[in-house]
Amino acid sequence: MSMEKENRPWMDPQKSAGERADLLLREMTLKEKTGQLNQRLYGFRIYDRKNDAVTLKDEFYKEVENCEGLGALYGLYRSDPWSERDYENGLCGETAIKLYNEIQKYVMEHSRLQIPVIMSSECPHGHQALDGYLLPVNLAAGATFHPEILQEGYLVCGRQLKSMGAHLALCSMLDMLRDPRWGRSEECYGEDPFLSGRMASAAITGLQEGGVQVVAKHFAAQGESTGGVNASAARIGEHELREIHLPAMQSAVKAGVRGVMAAYNEIDGIYCHANRKLLTELLRNEFGFDGIVMADALAIDQLDKMTGDGTVSAGLALRAGVDVGLLDEAYSHLEEAVGKGLITEDEINQAVRRVLKLKFEAGIFEHPFVEENMLPEFSYEEYPESLNLARESVILLKNRENSLPLENAGSILVTGPNADDIYSQLGDYTPPVRENSVTTVYQGIHKQYPEAEILFAKGSDLTETTEEMLLEAEEKAEKCDVSVVVLGSSSSRFTEADFDANGAARLSDHLYMDCGEGMDRSELNIPEAQMRLFRAVRAKSKKVITVVIAGRPMIINEVEKESDALLLSFYPGPCGGQAIAEILRGIVNPSGRLPVSLPRANGQLPVYYNYKSSYQAMHYLDEKQSPLFSFGYGLDYTEYTYTGVKLEKKEITEEQLQKTGVELQFKVKNAGDREGFCVPQLYITDLQASVVRRVRELKGFTKIRLKPGEEKEAGIRIAFDELALYNCDMNKVVEPGMFRIVLMDQDRELWQGELKVTE
Repeated sequence: MSMEKENRPWMDPQKSAGERADLLLREMTLKEKTGQLNQRLYGFRIYDRKNDAVTLKDEFYKEVENCEGLGALYGLYRSDPWSERDYENGLCGETAIKLYNEIQKYVMEHSRLQIPVIMSSECPHGHQALDGYLLPVNLAAGATFHPEILQEGYLVCGRQLKSMGAHLALCSMLDMLRDPRWGRSEECYGEDPFLSGRMASAAITGLQEGGVQVVAKHFAAQGESTGGVNASAARIGEHELREIHLPAMQSAVKAGVRGVMAAYNEIDGIYCHANRKLLTELLRNEFGFDGIVMADALAIDQLDKMTGDGTVSAGLALRAGVDVGLLDEAYSHLEEAVGKGLITEDEINQAVRRVLKLKFEAGIFEHPFVEENMLPEFSYEEYPESLNLARESVILLKNRENSLPLENAGSILVTGPNADDIYSQLGDYTPPVRENSVTTVYQGIHKQYPEAEILFAKGSDLTETTEEMLLEAEEKAEKCDVSVVVLGSSSSRFTEADFDANGAARLSDHLYMDCGEGMDRSELNIPEAQMRLFRAVRAKSKKVITVVIAGRPMIINEVEKESDALLLSFYPGPCGGQAIAEILRGIVNPSGRLPVSLPRANGQLPVYYNYKSSYQAMHYLDEKQSPLFSFGYGLDYTEYTYTGVKLEKKEITEEQLQKTGVELQFKVKNAGDREGFCVPQLYITDLQASVVRRVRELKGFTKIRLKPGEEKEAGIRIAFDELALYNCDMNKVVEPGMFRIVLMDQDRELWQGELKVTE
């Protein structure tokens, strides 16, 4: 069906996106409106591909007919073991673009008002599609303490998504890592809200500058799980919610995020998808968010546990503030919910207006199609942003007697389950990759040490080993000058994993993964099979360099004690093996800092650094009262000296704080013989408050590159929000009183002073 442009006033580009949405909304029937709020199709299941021929399935045509158009389509390009799409039967290259255009053309021709469909695509750490440009996982990105290079990485991802016709990037960035037993720990930027907020803002800016809108997930407090169990209750009060779990969302709103995905969990007895106080009163009315709220996969249907009725669940979610469903059946009953008086058509209109406004903002009414035969390639050689992130994400935890860098070695044994496994360094939500596009640690060492004899012995699988495997590793270790043992965890879904309807991995007896969504653990020790390998190699080696590649903090006490040097790398992405090898050789100076504290024992949990001052954290008679390594720790191959540290003011009024803030000023010099990054971090402690505060809170950081002997002046500014608290009435205020200001790096105190705030 075709309409002349003069009969479509919403196509006037001189009007704002909101005005255009209002004009279009007036012309829509209730059925057309509810169709815009449904996102039921699994996009990767609506087509068949044989060779280069791709055909759409009947379920796509039926859904367009049922919705009288199509509001949103999820995961058309998704490729992974759950979707069962790979290079043989999935979408890549021009085939993907042609199918996108065919879908868009059909939807518009079968929409009375010619409303285009908006495409949502997973981008947890890069585009989850064939030939998708991938980055290190969020926990690795957090370890860089460098938002600017994360923004550069996501700019590449945004450009690739846009070139393929995707409009919405579903991007993990709001979860806080408060219990590392949680399998989705790798999706967090860390345990600290300030760091997470800075990184979330950078990711959003990069993606949206690249040309796609962001749906930030998950909102809220999903990382505050019960016992580390996925989607479990967040048993917290409002202060904990606001202080720890909401700052990243506030940063996302300030960065202009256009979408938010609600979280599966409940907070104090109310599911996030049914929580009007969270999704409307707080998110929209208090924070000023004006984009769409999307449901997580099948989450609205899960409200049936509470309501017993899918139609009631749909009405409950819409009234709470969920605009768009995802894969659920419930939102197909929205018309029925209106008829039963569970919701009003005005409430439907409010949600539809947000969806239409987003579509106008995205420009898909004017440009619904993607130009064919113009798809750019995004190689890691041409776009080194992923490699740069990997280089800065690796954390040096120990370096006994300067065992690293290992600049010369006659012979090197490389061993361990993660030494030469592609998918064990990529993380969860990863598409199949072309073998030559990824560099493992073993491959990276081969490249960086061409003069050395490099031997390999796997030594163990993730959780199993044999006497033959151990014997081979022992024999080769005895022959070599140094052994590089690569241990850790894996979120690889490419080994016989089974999946729930929402795509989460299910526990089974044949898994080669122990991290990722659905892979929660009751304990965090490195598996015994790997420890048997480590002990065997340690006993036969002259020197042992251990690399732990993991998706969560692990208990590494014995490994740390017995290794000559120890590197920790949260899944570093496709270029991770190259980055780690460059650090071993000394071509790159490690600059990662821990975005999360490492526990000494399972019973210590939680071990985050910013606990409340009302109690003694980690206070047990049978364990030391500290993490093995705390948030912010990380060594490198040079030394930095700080001089002239001072606050520009020692006393400031609240009004001055609002206007200008106050800066901590200092000079820093590279006193060593290698170029590197220092990472000065500013922490505060509120010494006089009306509510219980935390013992220490990160409120500023910067990352400074320095050549040998180079000195730079620098500063970290403290703004009003950094000193504010939520008082007993949940008002955000700065209370008069004394604040301790501490400058730190590598978990070492560099300077301490006090700042007085007066009325």
